[in-house]
Amino acid sequence: MNTLRFATPWLLLGLLLLPLLLRRRRSLGRKGDAPALRFADTRPVRSADRPPLRVRLRNLPYGLRMGALALVIVGMARPQTGHTQEVIEGEGVDIVVALDISGSMASLDFEPENRLEAAREVIRDFVQRRDFDRIGLVVFARTAFDQSPPTVDHLVLERQLDQIDLATKLGVQDGTAIGLGLANAAAMLESSDVESRIVILLTDGANNAGEIDPLTAATAAEALGIRVYTIGMGRPGQVPIPMDSFFGQRIVYVESELDEETLQGIAEATGGRYYRATNAQGLASIYAEIDALEQSEVEVRSWARYRELAAYLLWPAALLLALDLGLRATWLRRLP
Repeated sequence: MNTLRFATPWLLLGLLLLPLLLRRRRSLGRKGDAPALRFADTRPVRSADRPPLRVRLRNLPYGLRMGALALVIVGMARPQTGHTQEVIEGEGVDIVVALDISGSMASLDFEPENRLEAAREVIRDFVQRRDFDRIGLVVFARTAFDQSPPTVDHLVLERQLDQIDLATKLGVQDGTAIGLGLANAAAMLESSDVESRIVILLTDGANNAGEIDPLTAATAAEALGIRVYTIGMGRPGQVPIPMDSFFGQRIVYVESELDEETLQGIAEATGGRYYRATNAQGLASIYAEIDALEQSEVEVRSWARYRELAAYLLWPAALLLALDLGLRATWLRRLP
């Protein structure tokens, strides 16, 4: 990566002198300069349609001096260009996030958002903290969909995350296929050759769809050496959820159907952990804890080689000064 820097940037403050010098010159000019020559007859001056070229360029030497001074100041700040290189040693963690998008994720117990919106924001923050990890995304309702394979291009992953919505809004059959979602996530990691591979599975319900039992999928994940962290989302008891009716959308209260026993069994079978999130702050804390538990074993070494650029400024400055002296001594010479 090419970079530009100044070795002594504080010297650039000297550029603030330039407008002060210009202002001082203008204030002296308003007072009026004594004429260099006195003429008894002003008709030659009055007959001219416009001032001669020498008169119009009388301030050129001063401009050359100001330009030279600016170049000298910037040159003294020692501009440098360098090429920075980074070497990444070690390996990150391969992660797949399996996210429930069933209709119950519209529940409004994660104020000020529903469950899906809260989960999406927390997952986005988690992704942004994992600089060196490949992260994939699976969503599931009655069936499971591979949204993104594990990738280090987290901007693409975040765009995929933004496109996630409730199954009912995407035209997907509603349901909660936890086993199928876990199986798809594990399949994404099957060919990974890194030592640490994990699945973070988030759901707010119980398995009621799909051909694969959640504990069977957990056994397969354990055989592949994949740890699964399970997160049960939602407050216990009745929770508000918007429902469409003939009279428009209304809020009804339904009972949470979270199957904590199955989620605990998945985590225990794979060497992971089970968490319960009852609000957005708790969910963020859970992802922060998982982030701390699964650290990437990566060492980043960087170095840069810089090349001095001051000469490219000082030589033009010397040229401007020479031109200034030459013009004042010859063509733009002022007589006393």
